[in-house]
Amino acid sequence: MLLVWIAMAAVGGTAADEPQLRFAHSGKELRRIGLSTLRIDCSAAEIEVADPYHKRRTRYFALPLSCVLDLGFEGEGGAEGQRSKSLLLRALDGYTRPVSGQDLLEVGAYLAFGEPDLMRGIESPPVFSKIDRRGVDPGPFYLVWTGPDQSDSHVHPWPYQLATIEIAPFSEGFPHTVPTELDPGNMGWAGYALFQRSCASCHAINGEGGKVGPDLNIPRSIVEYRPLPQIRSYIRDPQKTRYTSMPAHPNLTESDLDALIAYFRAMSRRKHDPNSPEGS
Repeated sequence: MLLVWIAMAAVGGTAADEPQLRFAHSGKELRRIGLSTLRIDCSAAEIEVADPYHKRRTRYFALPLSCVLDLGFEGEGGAEGQRSKSLLLRALDGYTRPVSGQDLLEVGAYLAFGEPDLMRGIESPPVFSKIDRRGVDPGPFYLVWTGPDQSDSHVHPWPYQLATIEIAPFSEGFPHTVPTELDPGNMGWAGYALFQRSCASCHAINGEGGKVGPDLNIPRSIVEYRPLPQIRSYIRDPQKTRYTSMPAHPNLTESDLDALIAYFRAMSRRKHDPNSPEGS
C-alpha cells in the first residue's frame, strides 16, 4: 500500500482525487481508469491543435485516443473492436455526442488532460484554461484533434468535460427519441438522423439526450409554440436572435431543415414526459 501511495503522489494526486474516465456498455459500467494509469500506459505527449473553442492554436498534454480505447474496452475488442459500433461521448455538463467507432478511430484523435503553459510538467496536477462562452473548465478530459481538417466541431467531436465513453446505439441509449411506428418513407426518419448528428449532443427529446440546451419536445414541442420560419432561422444562425452557446448550422440544407421539422412534428405526437406523474 505504501508503494502505491508513493507512486500516486509522484504523478500529482491520489487514486481517490485524480481525474478518471468511465467506460460503459449499454448503461453498464465496465471500468474506470485514472489519469495516472492512462499517462503511463498510453505514453502521454505534448501536442498542438487548432482549437475551435479557444479560436487559436493551443498546446495540450494528451493521450492517443486509440490507446485509451484499447485500455477502456479491454475484453470488448479494444479500440479496433469499436470500429463498427456506435458510441456515446458523455460530458459532466450533460452534453452527449453520438459518434461512430469508425469516426472516433480516425487518425488525429487525442484525449487532452491539461495545458503545458499552466502546468509544471506532464506529471503535475492537470490544469486547463477556461473554455467556451460560458467560461467552464474543460476537465477532466477534452477530446481534441490534430489534423489540419479536423477543427470543425460539427464534423469531428470536440467534447470537453468528457467523463464517459459508452458503447450504445443512439436508439438504445435514448429509446424515447425514436419516432416509433412512423411510416418508413416519412422524411421524419431523415430528421431523426439529423437530430442525432446535429442536435442531440445538447438537446433532449422526451427527456433523453443532451442536457445543455432545452428539451425540444416536453412539456411542449418547439413546433407547438414557435413559428416555423423562426425555427428554421434559429437553427441556421442562432446568434442573429440571441447570444447563445448554440452553434450555427450553415451546412444544413433547406431539405435538412424540412426533415428536422418533420421529426419534431412526429415526436410532438409521441410525447413521453418522465417528470409527469404518469411518466408519459
